[in-house]
Amino acid sequence: MFAPIAGTLVNRVGERSLIVFGLILQAIGMAWIAVIAAPDVAYATLVAPLIIAGAGVSVAMPAAQNAVLSSVAQTEIGKASGTFNMLRFLGGVSGIAIAVAVFAGNGNFGSPQAFSAGFAPAIGIAAVLSLLGAVAGMWQPARRAAALAQVRASA
Repeated sequence: MFAPIAGTLVNRVGERSLIVFGLILQAIGMAWIAVIAAPDVAYATLVAPLIIAGAGVSVAMPAAQNAVLSSVAQTEIGKASGTFNMLRFLGGVSGIAIAVAVFAGNGNFGSPQAFSAGFAPAIGIAAVLSLLGAVAGMWQPARRAAALAQVRASA
C-alpha cells in the first residue's frame, strides 16, 4: 500500500528524505513493539506498531533501489540491481544474526516469560539497526537540480 505512494513521491522529494523517513518509521514501530512485548500482549495491541514498521520499510526500500539504479548508466542497471539485492540480503541476514544473538543472550524458548525476555531486546536491537540505516541514509546525495528538471520535463 505504501510502496506505490513512495514510488510516486521519489521523483518529487528525492530518495534521501524517503529513505531517512521510512527507516525512522520502521525504527519507531519496532521500538514500540520492544516496549510492549510481554507474554500477555494482545495481537490487537501490536497492529499499530506493525503497520508503522511495515509502512516505514515500504517507503524506504523503493527509494533506496531508485537511488542505486538511477546512479548508474543504463547499460549497468543489471549489475547495479544484482549488487543492490545481494547487499540487501546480506544486510537482512546480518540483522537477523545480530537479533538472534541478542535473543539468545537474554531469553530462550522455555516459557512465555523467557521468550519475551529475549524478544524485547532483540526487536529493540532491530529498531536501533533501522535507526542506524536512517543515519546512513542522510549521506545519500541530494537530488541534483538538473535531474529534477529532467523529471519535470518528462512528466
